[in-house]
Amino acid sequence: MTTITRFAPSPTGRLHVGNIRTALHNWFLARKSGGKFMLRIDDTDAARSKEEFVDAIRADLAWLGLHPDGEERQSDRLELYDAAFERLKAAGRAYPAYETSQELELKRKVQLGRGLPPTYDRGALALSDEERAAKEAEGIAPHWRFKLDHEGPIAWEDGVRGSVKFDPAQLSDPVIRRADGSWLYMLPSAVDDIEMGVTDVLRGEDHVSNTAVQVQMFEALGASPPQFAHEALLMGKEGKLSKRLGSLGCDAFRERGLEPEALIALLARLGTSQPVEAISDRQALVEGFDLSTFGRAPAKFDDTELDRLNAAIVHQLDYADVSARLPAGMEEAGWHAVRPNLTTVGEVDDWWKLVTGPVEQPEFTDEDRAYLALADEALALAFAAGADPWGALTATLKEATGRKGKTLFLPLRQAFTGMNHGPDMGELLPLIGEDEARARLASAAAA
Repeated sequence: MTTITRFAPSPTGRLHVGNIRTALHNWFLARKSGGKFMLRIDDTDAARSKEEFVDAIRADLAWLGLHPDGEERQSDRLELYDAAFERLKAAGRAYPAYETSQELELKRKVQLGRGLPPTYDRGALALSDEERAAKEAEGIAPHWRFKLDHEGPIAWEDGVRGSVKFDPAQLSDPVIRRADGSWLYMLPSAVDDIEMGVTDVLRGEDHVSNTAVQVQMFEALGASPPQFAHEALLMGKEGKLSKRLGSLGCDAFRERGLEPEALIALLARLGTSQPVEAISDRQALVEGFDLSTFGRAPAKFDDTELDRLNAAIVHQLDYADVSARLPAGMEEAGWHAVRPNLTTVGEVDDWWKLVTGPVEQPEFTDEDRAYLALADEALALAFAAGADPWGALTATLKEATGRKGKTLFLPLRQAFTGMNHGPDMGELLPLIGEDEARARLASAAAA
């Protein structure tokens, strides 16, 4: 049977790293078995759902390279939910309830005060037909609950948590439809998983109790539940991640100049027993994906680690990977020269200015100016000597002056680049070129 996974965000905000991790792991799970990864837009909440967020979700997945094999929108599937709802009503598994939110809150307080779990007491089931009719005559529209079967435990083998069991008597019959006819999450999600042929549901551990309810929904609708796996939540510096943490969204990562492969490499293994490494080979990450390596403890997302991985990924990028993103005139030799000094590709412009100039040179001592004047005289011969003018120049100056180490190299680097550190001068000097290099030495010697 073909593995089919789904990522089902609500378009009520931008994706954050917790959402992205869920999408990535579902993509891995599908790709590892040659299956399908589906995008489902959970937009039944018309008041909060916005089309701009639908577009943003698609753009974020595209930037990450997590291309869905199909897309569904819940707002286009309302007839399916109506049909499933009518089946549940006919089977006695969906029933109307009339309590207000204030009445339900009072019941919860009473139960807690008695040391009981604050579950719904099924008071609506005790109403007679006449009592229901009277409430509706008063203008009280019912909300609808799914009636859980209390006979026997709800159990499944979880891909991360192992054997999971719930006592249904300890759960509230969930509200599945509001009084205004709009849907809550539970039933549409189960219906979609059935209709879309979803075989594996991988999501956060905050959905475990939802899964217990939905297992019975699948069975009530005559379907076998998919394989479930619930991974530990991803934590940020401020605790649980949320859509309010804009700095942890794809748009913010793009603005920082981070590579999608760095984010993928971090989230692929964060919270598992496998080491987090700067792996840019997506297929290697797919092949290594294994739910048995997932831990139960919350994993902490660390921006510092992401920056470290990003620098390592950038240092692996070939010229062909970045050529369209480089300054005009910068060719492969230039990329190779500055690449080791980059933490993001966006920094390349600043480093390339060391070649194109102008550079701001420091003030030199009289002794160093004399040394740089000598270097100016030797530079033409160094360039004429072959492909390594830097090596030829420093060898000549070492023999002529007896300088070595920092006193030999640093004044030259400062004259050529205005900096105390930077790219390998052996690669940089040929890019600067003989004429420009001599002009910089002459300027430094005369300062």
